[in-house]
Amino acid sequence: MITIAVAKGRMQDDALALLAAAGISLDVAEVASRKLALEDQTGKYRFIFVKPADVPVYVEHGIADCGVVGRDVLLESDADVLLPLDLGIAKCRLVVAAIDPKVISRSFGMLRVATKYARVTTAHFGARGIPVEVIPLSGSVELAPALGLADVIVDLVETGRTLRENGLQVVEEITQSTGRLVVNRASYQLKTEEIGCLTSALSGAIKGVTAA
Repeated sequence: MITIAVAKGRMQDDALALLAAAGISLDVAEVASRKLALEDQTGKYRFIFVKPADVPVYVEHGIADCGVVGRDVLLESDADVLLPLDLGIAKCRLVVAAIDPKVISRSFGMLRVATKYARVTTAHFGARGIPVEVIPLSGSVELAPALGLADVIVDLVETGRTLRENGLQVVEEITQSTGRLVVNRASYQLKTEEIGCLTSALSGAIKGVTAA
């Protein structure tokens, strides 16, 4: 049996839809329940549903053979996992946003950045020689500039509507993010055939969705 960790939240529905298109289906009633571990209808796959940030942890430590998680989470975690497939789901952008787009160029001291992406933020501004104070926030990041907690934010956006409703503008795009299939290194060696079948099935499903 292959264990797959799936990020809960906005990516879960897209991931399950793609898996279903690949012939891997879960019982709808069970998915709607509060169960955090389920088996597919063939008994070949077990799914565990965890917070996005925990997916790379479960996969890297071998609790899960594979995982489905956003590229943004992987960049922040820097987990030692294999990345065989871009699933093309849950497309988003990781951006710098501010009330005043010129705040970065006007800043002569430490730029205060509210975000849950501390590693990515530090690397991004560090590459440009801009010193930053990272203010860790796990939610409602958009409030930080309006309340004077931060000069800018670094956050994941899909349409940008939430930013606009809170008076923020995108200053620059750091990177784009989509859902990725990640694989534990040991599992890739020990379960080569099974993981190969999963990857092939998902690749076929992606081509089918793209063609449609």
